Order: sequence, then C-alpha cells, then structure tokens
Amino acid sequence: EALHGLMNREEGTLIGRNRAMHRLIQKGISVEWRDEESPQHETVTHHDEIRLIDFTDVEANDYCVVNQFTVQGSKQPRRPDVVAFINGLPIAVIELKNPGDEHADIWDAWNQLQTYKDEIGDLFITNTAMIISDGFNARLGSLTADQERFMRWRTVKSENDKPLLGYQLQTLVRGFFDRELLLDYIRHFVLFETDGDRVIKKIAGYHQFHAVREAVRATVIAAEEPEAPKKVKEPRATYANEVVPGSKKAGVVWHTQGSGKSISMCCYAGKLLKQPAMRNPTLVVVTDRNDLDGQLYQTFCGAIELLGETPIRIGDENDGYDASMPARERLRQELSKRQSGGIIFTTIQKFSLGDDEERHPVLSDRHNIVVISDEAHRSQYGLEATFDHKKGIYRYGFAKHLRDALPVASFIGFTGTPIANEDKDTRAVFGDYVSIYDIQDAVDDGATVKIYYESRLAKLDINQTDIDALNEEVEEVIEDEEES
Repeated sequence: EALHGLMNREEGTLIGRNRAMHRLIQKGISVEWRDEESPQHETVTHHDEIRLIDFTDVEANDYCVVNQFTVQGSKQPRRPDVVAFINGLPIAVIELKNPGDEHADIWDAWNQLQTYKDEIGDLFITNTAMIISDGFNARLGSLTADQERFMRWRTVKSENDKPLLGYQLQTLVRGFFDRELLLDYIRHFVLFETDGDRVIKKIAGYHQFHAVREAVRATVIAAEEPEAPKKVKEPRATYANEVVPGSKKAGVVWHTQGSGKSISMCCYAGKLLKQPAMRNPTLVVVTDRNDLDGQLYQTFCGAIELLGETPIRIGDENDGYDASMPARERLRQELSKRQSGGIIFTTIQKFSLGDDEERHPVLSDRHNIVVISDEAHRSQYGLEATFDHKKGIYRYGFAKHLRDALPVASFIGFTGTPIANEDKDTRAVFGDYVSIYDIQDAVDDGATVKIYYESRLAKLDINQTDIDALNEEVEEVIEDEEES
C-alpha cells in the first residue's frame, strides 16, 4: 500500500511533484492494515505511518552512491555522473566536468543539470540538492536555483571546521554528505515558497545550517529550568558550549545583511519545535517595524510544511480576534490563554503599557516560550529606567515590558549588525554569539563583492541633546500609533 501511494502521485510540474514528495519524506505515508490473528480472534484494522527515511536512527537507512547512473530520457538515455541515494530515493545529483578540459567550466555542469531536469525529470522528484564541480570549484543549489543561487559549502563538521587547504569538492562531500548532518539537513533545512504561480525551492547555505543547529542547541539549554551554573570556554562563536542552563539567554546569530536571515529563522523555528526537550514550545517572533513583521510573517507562511503549523500575526484580520479589539489587547489575550505550541508574530511596540499601568502584567510564566528577535540590535534595550522630564516620571523601554510580560521566556537575537555600547549591548541582552557569518565570510564565498574604504575625515557638529529629545518624541508617536 505504501509503495502504491508512493508510485501513484498526481502528475504536475516537476517542482510540484518534488514538493509533494518532500512532504512524504518528512511526514511518512499513511497506511491501513488488518490483523486477522488478534488475541480476540477478530480482524483488527490498524493505521500507521511508513517512514521513507528514518531520521531518528542514522544507521537504519541504506546509503548508496552510483557512478554513471543510466536513466532512459525522453530523447535518449542519460548518465548523470554521480547520484546519491537514501533507501533507494535519489537525494542528490552531482555533475562533474573534466578539470583538464580548458573549454569546460562549472557552469557547463549547471547547464547539463538543466537538460537532465527536462529529459529525466523523474530522477529529481525526491531531490534535495544538485551539485556541480569542475574539479576545482564546487557549488550546491536547489532544484529551482539559478546560477547565482548555487553556493559554496565551506565547512565539514561545524562552523569553525573550515579547511584552509584542499579541493572545494572534497570539503562539500565531507561536510554535506556526512550521514548525520545530511539527515538533519533534509528534515529541517528545505522549504518552499510561492511567488504568484511559481513555486521556489530554497535550501540552507552552510552558514545557515550550522547557525541553526547551534542556536537550537543553545536555546534548549537556555530554556531549562535553572540549576546550578556550569561554565566552559570559547573559540570564535561557541556560546552553545558555554550557555548556562536556565539562563534564558539563547545567544546571538550574527549573520551579515543579505545572508538569508529569514530562511535561517524559519529553519530554526522548524527544528526547535520538534525538540522533545522543549515540550511543544510557543515561539514569539518580534520585530520593530510593521513592514518587517509582514515580510517575515509571509516567509514563515510559505514554510508551513517545514514548521508543521500555521503562524498567526497579531493585528491581522485573520488572527482570530474581533476587528474592534486593539492589537495590544489581542496580543495579551493570545499569550495569556495559550498553554503550548504556536508561532506568534508581533511588533515590540505592542508590549506598551496602558495609561494606568506602571508595570506590564505577567502574561505567561511558562519556561518553554522562546522570543525570536529580528534585527535584535535595534530594539531590545531600554531595560534600565530613564527619566521623562516632560512627565516627571521614570520610563522603561519596550524590551523591559516584554520581559515583564514573559519573565521566564528564553530570548535569541538575529542581527546583521550587533552593537556593543555602554547602554546598548546586543550580547549583554541575549548572550554571546551562537554563530558568526560576517561581511568577510560573504566576500570569501563570493556572495558579495569586496568592499574598499576610503579614509576621510568628515567634520560633523552633533547636538546629542537635540537628538535624544527627538528620539523620545519619535518613540511617543510610534507608541501612540501602536496603541490605536
């Protein structure tokens, strides 16, 4: 029955069939079978899930790599150079070009894969990644990726394990095809987005993959109920090794702008939700602007298959609340009544105080709530009181109200530009770096062009007092808009 369900899928576009098959790989195939020899001597019908890949036991799967695998195409037989299988499912196709041929380059291999997709599309129905190499360069991309989206894979076991010498293809094979890492990748790092009538498949880069793995590990530890403190040490970004259990600081993911933070956050959420130690957590995704909130929400909505549930955005017409109810009250009700699960999107301004409130009320004292802060360097400060000369009172920032509302939640920050000032320190708020992918990493990967700086002295006359006063006025205006 499982084989029949696998072989008789609805016809459609290649990417549509790939998406449907990926769903089966993740969730399994529902089957029904009858036990005619039950102790009661009655025929008993059972319902079960057949897993195409065992993600819990690496060695329970069958791994096979075939050189020159022949497939009958629509025009002629085709022989991809290397095909990697798990349990008979072709997971990856590798196309190689002869490094001794001066007329061949890596993009000839990319063009060859496009031909294979047209003529032997069935080979790609269960495909996770396509790989191209000319013997020196090597790139990895998804089924729908153009040349620009085929990227290097520079690590082996972890973010810090970057071989300085050796062939790119060797590093990619050792890092991407490690059995344990590959199963984790297939399960948590593949997502599909819809752009009009077009389906786009997105897969994580090496920096996103290792960042999410470390971030999840740090979050699970940070979210524990507090015990006696433990201590360890640090290379470049190893906060997951030294995070104090129960500290509620899950760390900072520092990935430079344009490196795909939204995909990293999706993969992080999908993987974290599946961690048994988190006991079905609630994720609160916080931004500081409505446009960012909407963009990130749409990205998550496009990854429902990965997440396993539909996010809600507080203030939307479909958030389940009466349209006349202020967004702030909707957020308070949602967090107060929710006992488990859920992905909730909101802006930090919705944690503002009411007119007669001096402190934000506690909305939930659950330990398995995780606050994910996007652009964490901008809005997660204001934990110390400042004096409002106009009203003659001390005031706190929205970050303090957020922590009063969720006093034992864990916090993780995603940012492209962490800051470390006396009154605003990203690491002091969230914990140390879980992962670093800075501008130099992006340049080394060819993801961005080199940046050159011209040293000049610009004469500026800054009136800090006026700037601080203007900032306070802007905050008041934003707060009033959010409350309304």
